[in-house]
Amino acid sequence: MGDSVKVGVILFPGGNGDHDALHALEHDLGYEVHGIDYRETSLDGLDAVVLPGGFSYGDHLRCGAIARFSPVMPAVREMAEAGKPVLGICNGFQVLCEAHLLPGALLRNASLRFHSFDVFVKIEGAPTAWTQHVEAGTVLRLPVAHGEGAYYIDADGLASLEANGQIVARYCDADGAITDAANRNGSVAGIAAVCNTRRNVVGLMPHPERATNALIGNADGLCLLNSLVKTAAGALA
Repeated sequence: MGDSVKVGVILFPGGNGDHDALHALEHDLGYEVHGIDYRETSLDGLDAVVLPGGFSYGDHLRCGAIARFSPVMPAVREMAEAGKPVLGICNGFQVLCEAHLLPGALLRNASLRFHSFDVFVKIEGAPTAWTQHVEAGTVLRLPVAHGEGAYYIDADGLASLEANGQIVARYCDADGAITDAANRNGSVAGIAAVCNTRRNVVGLMPHPERATNALIGNADGLCLLNSLVKTAAGALA
């Protein structure tokens, strides 16, 4: 299916979502996948890179605050600036925000509790490198596992995201309604995912790599990760 696409998964100390990402991308999607040690300084030869979930560096200081200084991050930035697909999942989303590759920040959940359950998200806006196989308005059920998942951005920043179509997904109910009740971590405007202005870098709080096989009860994440086939072919406008 995707054997011509080479994807790197960054292996940060403290990560616990890297094996999920490696397995899903290789076995459920058929990509050529490489685990990339955080001390590497080159990502040459890769078509895309994933920053997985977990607790990089034990979440010391702030989630993602130390990982942003890892030796591999300048190479991640180079990939982003070259227009290649970069995806940050959960802790990876936090790292991308800390590295200023995405706007905003992730704060403590409004409940002050760790969240581990399925949520619904609605895909919005123009296609990104990671949503080209998903029509706008599609509702996906995906698992979350985070303590600091409340997306925050100030009013001016939110207005810019809205104007540029950089909001990729919002929390919703099963029918696609954007409600306060569905926004359980307290994210600004119910935001679950955002992208950069070039639309190749996406940060997503839920875990699509943990929803890629019906044998484990859910394959909604496949349509997101499968967009790489189209993106690698140069179809992203």
